[in-house]
Amino acid sequence: MEVGRRISASPRPCSGRRILAKKKRSRSDGIVNSVKKLQRREISSKRDRVFGLSNAQERFRNMHLKEEYDTHDPKGHSSPILSFLMKRTRVIEIVAARDIVFALAHSGVCAAFSREKNERICFLNVSPDEVIRSLFYNKNNDSLITVSVYASDNFSSLKCRSTRIEYIRRGQPDAGFALFESESLKWPGFVEFDDVNGKVLTYSAQDSIYKVFDLKNYTMLYSISDKHVQEIKISPGIMLLIFNRASSHVPLKILSIEDGTVLKAFNHLLHRNKKVDFIEQFNEKLLVKQENENLQILDVRNAELMEVSRTEFMTPSAFIFLYENQLFLTFRNRNVAVWNFRGELVTSFEDHLLWHPDCNTNNIYITSDQDLIISYCKADSDDHWMEANAGSIHVSNILTGKCLAKINAGNGGPKVDECDSGAGSSSKRSNLSLVRSTVAGALEDITALFYDEERNEIYTGNRHGLVHVWSN
Repeated sequence: MEVGRRISASPRPCSGRRILAKKKRSRSDGIVNSVKKLQRREISSKRDRVFGLSNAQERFRNMHLKEEYDTHDPKGHSSPILSFLMKRTRVIEIVAARDIVFALAHSGVCAAFSREKNERICFLNVSPDEVIRSLFYNKNNDSLITVSVYASDNFSSLKCRSTRIEYIRRGQPDAGFALFESESLKWPGFVEFDDVNGKVLTYSAQDSIYKVFDLKNYTMLYSISDKHVQEIKISPGIMLLIFNRASSHVPLKILSIEDGTVLKAFNHLLHRNKKVDFIEQFNEKLLVKQENENLQILDVRNAELMEVSRTEFMTPSAFIFLYENQLFLTFRNRNVAVWNFRGELVTSFEDHLLWHPDCNTNNIYITSDQDLIISYCKADSDDHWMEANAGSIHVSNILTGKCLAKINAGNGGPKVDECDSGAGSSSKRSNLSLVRSTVAGALEDITALFYDEERNEIYTGNRHGLVHVWSN
């Protein structure tokens, strides 16, 4: 789900965090064969909404607990090893690629599991002092990029490594190679992977240089050296450079993501003595919000400005921009809302109170068609199956806000139409030796969630370092 994923050399505050939902894959050469053309003529790429609704309900009908994996290795996979890497900690990130599930624990241990053999293949930590901070699957070359810090460096610099999936499948995580070795990614330096544009943005704080690399072959395309640049935001085809603000305005530049050419430079007027909550760019729309002020939506092509009352649009903790629908999601106080770029509220979700109060978007997934959101939510108060620490996994339609399916601790059959599908009883799972958790236990304290669209499986990780597979 995530694009524009930024990993910094030190934890960043979550306020105003922007994540771009993945765009549907298309052929880069623009050539479509005759069969594909005929299919597109007969079948619209935007499927009929009624069919899409029933299809989504069918996909998630009878989802139940299928397998369980453990990221914890009490013996340690290498020796000597950092003591905290041997502690059982929560799963913070899950990525799936080519029938392999990657689970990253808060300790910095990352494990790879085979869905075909239902076993742990290997750990991705290739040295005993490596603490992995984040994962990124690069579809361009079928590889997994790990971003790590090391004890030998006092955990101060980010190091990136690319490892082909085929090597990981063979249990050879050390067959990868280092990326961006020329860059000094010490705090406040960062690396940002942009799947939509096929680019990587790095920032070397010691010399104040931003560099843009090609995600296909990791060659450097161009650099930006300007100590007055405060922030860079990436959108489809463009980058927004935000400079240090003056008293009454903030200087902005829009650059081509391909070659760094300046497409437009302008100043945006600000209210004096009021802090900027966020500045976001999405295609031609610029979103600016100051403390206790209205949301401003500026069309940078014609300077047309509209405002949304601060009582209607309050500063969210995170955004997700949806390319296919020209909409964006906001997250605030466990609630998700859908907006258009006229500043209108499009969707409020029914029965959709997120479990986590923070903006941890690792607990949600947006499908590639950008029609469904899969989230870990609070359970219904009248659901007698649920325990105090157990939530439920909700599948909701983004355009209507309707809840299409749930995975909860009920033992009964699925009732998708009533948004109350069961997750499978213990008796159904008694023959699965890998599954030790109960359904209610697997739904407790979920800390990471991922949906594999090709396999139609949901993967969740919890605070005990366990990964659970939900499948029908």
